[in-house]
Amino acid sequence: MRREAEDRIHYLALHDALTGLPNRALFHDRLDQAIAQTARTRSPTAVLVCDLDRFKAINDSLGHPAGDALLREVSVRMRSVLRPYDTVARVGGDEFAIVLTYLDEPCAADVVAERLIAAVAAPIHLDGQIVEVGVSIGLTIATERDRDADELFKRADMALYEAKAEGRNTYRIFCPDFGARVASRGQLGLDMKEGVRRGEFYLVYQPVVDATTGAVVSLEALMRWQHPVRGGVSPGEFIPLAEENGLIVPLGAWALREACSEALTWPETLLVGVNVSAVQFRSGLEEAVLTALADTGLPANRLKLEVTESVLMQDGDAVIACLHRLRSLGIVVALDDFGTGYSSLGYLRRFPFDKIKIDKSFIRDIADPDAAAIVRAVVSIGERLGMGIVAEGVETAEQLELVRREGCGQVQGFLFSRPLSSLAARAYILANQAQH
Repeated sequence: MRREAEDRIHYLALHDALTGLPNRALFHDRLDQAIAQTARTRSPTAVLVCDLDRFKAINDSLGHPAGDALLREVSVRMRSVLRPYDTVARVGGDEFAIVLTYLDEPCAADVVAERLIAAVAAPIHLDGQIVEVGVSIGLTIATERDRDADELFKRADMALYEAKAEGRNTYRIFCPDFGARVASRGQLGLDMKEGVRRGEFYLVYQPVVDATTGAVVSLEALMRWQHPVRGGVSPGEFIPLAEENGLIVPLGAWALREACSEALTWPETLLVGVNVSAVQFRSGLEEAVLTALADTGLPANRLKLEVTESVLMQDGDAVIACLHRLRSLGIVVALDDFGTGYSSLGYLRRFPFDKIKIDKSFIRDIADPDAAAIVRAVVSIGERLGMGIVAEGVETAEQLELVRREGCGQVQGFLFSRPLSSLAARAYILANQAQH
């Protein structure tokens, strides 16, 4: 009996109580063993650090018991992908670490990372609800020259940071310049805080036009950042960073006020579209929208909120409830980048969007029969549900003709205009009105 108790105590000291996986202490022990084995046999060892995407939103909305159940299910799925002699450990709240040993070649770890992503991404049933999470993975390969377990873990962690920066639900392999890039992103985050204070951010506006007449029906506000040293910083770089450090909340509130104020200088028939992120939904988006409308006096029916499917996946029920409240005020709601996620049709059934914006990837390839068939199907669904269709990324006359043929009512893209400054947008509107 005493021996069993001692064995139990020893087991608990080295394993995670929730999932039964090895804990951080046992993981480091296994990693030390793998490093020694690699030094002897010269067979590669891989270290993977994995972080779940969207876990916090699910845990917050469904409760900790559901979050615990999700972690247990993810741990089962991860183990199912690995070989018996590999190690997967839970090293933090929603963070896992893996040691792959006896690899035939380094690229074998890539295959495992892809399988892990696919396994975790499959829908999970929790308390009668279907939820989806993703996983971001950082990966590094240990050779016979590597001796420091902490250094290997640090390298994999840097690669994880890169995977998250690339949009999550993907993996990245460590390369030596990651350290400099992480430091650069850290500095950019500090610069961003100063940039907000100094007013370095501004909005540009891209027209959306009627596909048949070419008349402007709305303009989409797009955020830009003019860095004092680096010049223009790509939104693809600073928007994810702003979401990570929370600056997207004040920036988003500013963008709403600025866009609403600018729209007051346009004809009363034109709407202004503003993109909103999942972080804003979790941090007072509804209040920010109402404040922007009250401060500027813009009628609610002239504001269009553009949300992506990834926003809905964060915390679907809460987001949809918020959108219903905003829509009841007259605010137009559009589903942006349609077709880039996994469950778009389900969301169309759950929420009556006013507009569906078909992602530019389908419009770019619309000459292909398969892409055209998808566009045609979306138009048919939209018409049945009473939703208008906007084709994004129209750049050529041929694309315009094809999207017209498939029934898209509105279009947006470089064929009509690139994003414009506020002054240039006003001039464009005047010239367009003169033509129509």
